[in-house]
Amino acid sequence: MSFLSRRLHRLAALALLVLPVLLPGEVIDSAPGGFTVRGVMTLQVPPSEAYQKFVRNVGDWWDSGHTFSGNAKNLSLDDQPGGCFCEKWAGGGVQHLRVVYVAPGKVLAMRGGMGPLMSLAVTGGMEIQFAAVENGTKLTYTYSVGGYIPKGAESWAAPVDGMLAETFGRFRNYVNTGSADGKGGK
Repeated sequence: MSFLSRRLHRLAALALLVLPVLLPGEVIDSAPGGFTVRGVMTLQVPPSEAYQKFVRNVGDWWDSGHTFSGNAKNLSLDDQPGGCFCEKWAGGGVQHLRVVYVAPGKVLAMRGGMGPLMSLAVTGGMEIQFAAVENGTKLTYTYSVGGYIPKGAESWAAPVDGMLAETFGRFRNYVNTGSADGKGGK
């Protein structure tokens, strides 16, 4: 193998290692009856700390633009089976997702149709995995939605993927820099 070929192989191997950290979420599959989106990122804290920041500080990193009340501080996440990822404000509230499985520092699984999906005849499953890696945590989120959506679910896959990539990107910024917008000083 030539010097150039070896160098290209090394660069390709490096790209395969780094690519999941740099890529936003992606649509894994999409069909008329449903879709699945997934994202992978690296956090610079251990899984137990990443998990705690995810569930205890959701109002600090979630984008207020992706809430019904316009204020992310109205969000809470009760990480126990049957617990609610809820938003409450004076005169109203909404259940975004219901917690169905908890292994603190490892996995959090929830069910429901997020945002405008909640008014459609669909259900969704969100699984967030926290895995220890060198110097931190590999976070993988997967959201699968299925059911009846007029004109098919394909039209929802990309917007949901974009919203979740942005949202989990804010979480990564919050954990790694101390600020959801990435401008903080941790």
